[in-house]
Amino acid sequence: MHRVVALVCPPQSTFELACAAQVFGIERPELPTRYAFSVCTERPGPVATRAAYDMLVTDGLDALDRADTVVVPGWLPTTEPPSPAVVRALRRAHSRGARVVSICSGAFALAHAGLLDGRQATTHWALAEEFAACFPYVRVDSDVLYVDHGDVATSAGAGAGIDLCMHLVRSDQGARYAAHIARTMVMPPHREGGQLQYSAPPHPAQIDGTLAPLLEWVTRRLGEPVTIESLAAYAGVSTRTLARRFADQLGTSPGQWLLAQRIATARDLLESSDLPLDAVARRVGLSSAANLRRRFRGALGTTPGAYRRAFRAEPR
Repeated sequence: MHRVVALVCPPQSTFELACAAQVFGIERPELPTRYAFSVCTERPGPVATRAAYDMLVTDGLDALDRADTVVVPGWLPTTEPPSPAVVRALRRAHSRGARVVSICSGAFALAHAGLLDGRQATTHWALAEEFAACFPYVRVDSDVLYVDHGDVATSAGAGAGIDLCMHLVRSDQGARYAAHIARTMVMPPHREGGQLQYSAPPHPAQIDGTLAPLLEWVTRRLGEPVTIESLAAYAGVSTRTLARRFADQLGTSPGQWLLAQRIATARDLLESSDLPLDAVARRVGLSSAANLRRRFRGALGTTPGAYRRAFRAEPR
């Protein structure tokens, strides 16, 4: 059982906390329970929230000493650094091997603890300038949804916190397990960390030109030789217009999005079938086992064979 502990502080954002709780703390009858979720705070007792109610938190900082993953779901106000006790607890958890994760403004707490020095990190786009001024030794990327270094991970605004939590589940338990959680939450199974944050509301023309029908069409044809030109032709637009719509609506390019779908489907097949690698590659439109290996390693840093061994070690 992987123990996830959220560290909260008053006034706590309820949505950021709920991002972690919904992903790691809900028992789903159709899935084996792989996570134990709990909440702690520096001073146990009532903790004020930003939603006009208090919540009762009974665990103190010693709960972090038992965590496999520590989540800091926001840290407000950002001008108030965590206490020395909180800094010591975060450093202690990290030094013994716990994964330390922030959602939105929680990156400020991780940075105060020195866990982000010399590393790339992200936070909500509206806080990026303040964050960069406070922590000059951290490489701030205000465009991406999340950054995962393995031992430390940061996400952008609250919605991106769900993306990061789902990414961590996928890394821990595999694509199929994560996809099932996503379905129960009625959300897309995966958004790449490198996608852009949505720092401005969508333009009306973007809504009129929604990509949803095109995305549904292409996901049913991943095994076919789909090209950017054929995507544009189906959508009835030029390749330049298609690229602009992908950037506006998904924060990525058509080619990058298509490759991500092929890799995601390959992960599912590797977990759920005994198909040879050549067959998996053909089914997802990557043509050959050699191309699948190259693309898989580039996206995930491992081979299809190693991935299959890791995530078929026990039945799901």
